[in-house]
Amino acid sequence: MTKCSADAIEFPGCRGRKVQAVFGGQTITSDGGGLLVRAADQSLGLLRRAARACTDSRRAASCAHSLESLLRQRVYALALGYEDLNDHDVLRNDPALQTAVGRDVELASAATLCRFENRVDKASLWALSALLVDVFLESHATPPAEIILDFDATDDRVHGMQEGRFFHGYYDHYCFLPLYVFCGEHLLAAYLRPSNIDPAKHALGILSLLVKRIRHAWPNTRIIYRGDSGFCRWKTMRWCDSRGVGYILGLAKNSRLAEAAAPLVTEAKERFVKTREKQKIFGEIRYAAATWDCERRVIVKAEHLEKGANPRYVVTNLDGEPSEIYGKYCARGEMENRIKEQQLCLFADRTSCSKWLPNQLRVLLSGLAYTLLQAIRRLALPGTELAQARCDTIRLKLLKIGAAVLRNSRRVQVLLSENYPFKELFALAAARLRAG
Repeated sequence: MTKCSADAIEFPGCRGRKVQAVFGGQTITSDGGGLLVRAADQSLGLLRRAARACTDSRRAASCAHSLESLLRQRVYALALGYEDLNDHDVLRNDPALQTAVGRDVELASAATLCRFENRVDKASLWALSALLVDVFLESHATPPAEIILDFDATDDRVHGMQEGRFFHGYYDHYCFLPLYVFCGEHLLAAYLRPSNIDPAKHALGILSLLVKRIRHAWPNTRIIYRGDSGFCRWKTMRWCDSRGVGYILGLAKNSRLAEAAAPLVTEAKERFVKTREKQKIFGEIRYAAATWDCERRVIVKAEHLEKGANPRYVVTNLDGEPSEIYGKYCARGEMENRIKEQQLCLFADRTSCSKWLPNQLRVLLSGLAYTLLQAIRRLALPGTELAQARCDTIRLKLLKIGAAVLRNSRRVQVLLSENYPFKELFALAAARLRAG
């Protein structure tokens, strides 16, 4: 960070000498690794395309900061760990962030960034959402044989009187209910919703748009829709059946399912009584709820533990052994780690604007920041100790680096410590991002 105060902060002495800290290093930064974020952005062309996709209603001759500059400043700061607009009143002078953004003068103030967020329109939000899908498609050199689209909702707690806030009984607080879609580690959709709705609300519409876009690019790729029981809706399953889309969905317990699965549950219990060890048996039944249009294949996991029976059900239109199908369903738990990265590491829950559209923009800006850090993980870190690291670990070890920044008319030098423990990894990541 840059200069905050000239007052010295006293610390215990060292070998008879005073020890003081002074916020006076005007060319010192705590974000020397921000250059990696810039390199990832240039590799993807992400924020350049984001700026082109957004509407800019300002009078160009009167603007000190381009739309691309504003987007870079906001998204890079999120990637570097600065969630609040207020941070930018000081951060705008940080030489490393200025260099990453591509400027060598003062960046936009918090007020300018706030006006930028509040000017957003629906067309820009749709365009930014489509950009996430484009980046996903471009990340594959050849079309994959199969992809799984994971759908899940989470709570986004609010503390003010934001437009669209409602009390949610399950979460026991006022919140939004954003819908996320991931394919592996790739973010495909981040859609803000009010919380007074069915968790599956708009899921079919988003699935339809994604399938149409993906099949346009990859006509022979098999697409599978995966979600927990909150997304098990018969109209969605019928849509998938009619369009050749696979699905694996959790199915909530009920008395009819329990009756149909009773032989498997009883067998698991008998084995447990004999061995006193946890038992797990997989099988399948045919089942249709009263509201469904037809019977469907349901995978049963009959599990018995010391605490008793623990059956689970998954509905699917896929072929394969029940244990294989259930294992593929359980893999959806990895998506929850991606949502944690969005909410905890990249501040997608900082939806404190009073209006709805700026809050949706903030969710997407966090998604763009995630896309940049995921690009660093995907392009720069394979085979390294950080190959599977979370975004906050990547930030801590590769981005939050103290450095001196020297600038003149010919070059900008970011002077990192020669005792930085990850310097070889940093150099490798930079080289890979340049190459790719």
